[in-house]
This record gives sequence, C-alpha cells and structure tokens, in this order.
Amino acid sequence: MLAPFGIRPKGTLAVRMLPLAQALVQRGHRVRITAPPVHNPQDAGQRIVSGGVTVLHTRLPRLPGPVGVIEQVGLLLHHALDSAPDILHLFKPRGYSGLAALAARAVRPGLPLVVDTDDWEGWGGWNDLLPYPYPARMVFAWQERDLPRRAASVTVASRTLETQVWGFGVRPERVIYLPNGVSRETASGFSPISPPRSSPPAPTLLLYTRFWEFEVRDIVTALVTIRQAHPEVRLLVVGRGERGEEQDLLRLARRAGVAAALDYRGWVEPAHIPPLLAAADVALVPVDDTLINRARCSVKLLELMAAGLPIVAGRVGQATEYLDDERSGLLVSPGHPAALARATLRLLDDASLRERLGKAAQERAKRDFCWDHLVHQAERAYAIAVEQCAEQKGFRC
Repeated sequence: MLAPFGIRPKGTLAVRMLPLAQALVQRGHRVRITAPPVHNPQDAGQRIVSGGVTVLHTRLPRLPGPVGVIEQVGLLLHHALDSAPDILHLFKPRGYSGLAALAARAVRPGLPLVVDTDDWEGWGGWNDLLPYPYPARMVFAWQERDLPRRAASVTVASRTLETQVWGFGVRPERVIYLPNGVSRETASGFSPISPPRSSPPAPTLLLYTRFWEFEVRDIVTALVTIRQAHPEVRLLVVGRGERGEEQDLLRLARRAGVAAALDYRGWVEPAHIPPLLAAADVALVPVDDTLINRARCSVKLLELMAAGLPIVAGRVGQATEYLDDERSGLLVSPGHPAALARATLRLLDDASLRERLGKAAQERAKRDFCWDHLVHQAERAYAIAVEQCAEQKGFRC
C-alpha cells in the first residue's frame, strides 16, 4: 500500500489504511504500508509494526526543490516494490505517492494497480479550501482524474466519489464502494450504552469536528435557540480547525452571550476521546451541502455511532448512508440552524428516543461498518484488478 502522507497528524493512514490492512492480515494476506513523512518529518526513516502490518516512513529527501520531489518519489517507489508485491494499492490519487504509482506502472507494467479515493481533491474540493501553490493544485487536479483511469480497479469511500470516478470514464464494474469503518477494537471499546438520564441536570451536547464542514455562526445560532429552552445546556467542543475557525466560534459565542456554555477542548489525543464521548447526551454533526461534504466519509461520525450516542446530522453525503433517519439518528436540512436546534431539543426532551437512536446507531456501526465486514470489498477490488491484468496478458494494465 502507498500512503499519501504519514501516520500523523492526518487521518487517512491511521483510520482508513491501517485498520483495513490489519483486517486483511487477519484474513491471511501480507500487507506493508509505505508512506512519505509529509506533515511528520520526525517519523522519517522509522518502521513500526501494528497488528501484523509494517508501516515504513521513508527518509527525508536530501536534495532541495524539484530534484527533492524526484528523490522522494524514488524512495517511495523503491520501498513499495522491494518486497515484490502482488498488488499495489494507492490511497489518495495525488502527491508524491501518486507519482510513485505512475512510476511503478512503468517499472512493473503487469503489476495490478488499485487506486483508492476518499476525498474530492481537485477543483471544487480541497484545492479550493487549502492554500496549496497553484502548480500543486494543477497537479492534484490532473492526478485525481488520471490515476483512476489507469488503475485496474478503484475503491471509493462514498457514493459521491463513486459517481465522480464513473464520470472520469472508469467502468462501473471496476469501481468498488468501500466506506470507512470502525476496527474491531474500536467497536468493542465502547460499552453497551446505559439508559440515559430522564432529565439531565446539565445536558451536554458534543461537537466533534474540524470546523470546515459548516458555517460556525450556524452552530452558535442553534445553541442560542437551544439554551432558550434549556438554559443549563453546555456544548463540549472537541477538535481544531484547519484555519483557526475555533477562534471564530469562541468570538461569536461571546457576542451572542452563550460563551459560558462552551467547553472547548481543542485537539485531543485519540486515546482520550472515548471518555469525552461518554460524557455527552447528544452529538451534533452539522454539515453544509458542499462537494467536500458530499464526498467525504466521516470516521468521526462512525465513532459517535459506535459510542452509542444519539446523533443529529446534516442530510448530506455519507451521513445518509451511515444513519437511517428516525431509526439510528435524526437527519436535518444542511445549513439550517433552526432545524438543527429543533431536532436537538426533541432529543433532549425525550429520553426514550435518545436511548433508542443511540442503541440503533451503535448496532449499525458494529454490524454494517466494521472493517472485519468491509474487508471483503477490498478483496473484491483486488480480485477484479488481478483479473483485469490477467486479461491484458502481462501488458500494461
């Protein structure tokens, strides 16, 4: 497997690649992950083994500028191929690893290439949100369209990305829906939920977020409405924004007179997340209707489900796949703070509804979105890729 960046701080390797790889190992496969130390130079050159999966971070390139890019791609290519893999699975069709996957096809044209996409990377997506240099944006947009076309099969994390890849000209039978899941350890790490308090003395709402998913003012507007009915409610905020959006939340809360209701924790180590989830009565997952939100596959939402929390979420993208409205959560119109507030108040005022939705969400996460179940989708993608390359009789596939 080729990773787009290192095991921290971003999540693709840690929450998508690694648990999938561990599930594959449990089924008898040998899996190694090669990653460039992008965002985590302190891990350069390190090798770890987790759940039977070797994760290797390449060393840092010694050369500067464009030559350093070539050096980094060469390092990824060397380590990806030195174990003579039967299949190369690229995660995120972009960046150094995307270039290394192209090089691998030139060096070993008969090697089945599987491309995984879990975000809308190009124009209309992350290219528009993050301050990449313009040349990098052009490369990412090209890679997003080109690499899936070259792959023997493609795995996609959402239905929106499935449609996107079809639009690139990849035949539907070569595109496999592989949403994010929860590991067996995560699913079993949360205890069965206990009956909720009928009248919580100080109800706690949880906002577990990176902030770019919604307009910050909408959550403040909703909180003002909620506190009119429940003045004692507090909002526990876990997470940090890409561009300091949490400061906007604190500023707007002060202006609206609800700053005292906020309990802002910032970024929290993953091991310390479960106690915070257990402290909440209701989880809020507001999202705007954007290409990024339609395409993304939120692991945070799955964590909330596995914790057995009753959830109010925007009716956008994968939330409609994960949550069955009125059965395992409440879905509301995106970008509509009044609807978010109404659904939240409904849960705060109905303990039996909170219990029913929380239990159903927990059962759904464990039953339908555990990696032990989803691993079969990856194996299906690999079988398609091997068959595709066999039909090409060893030529470029």
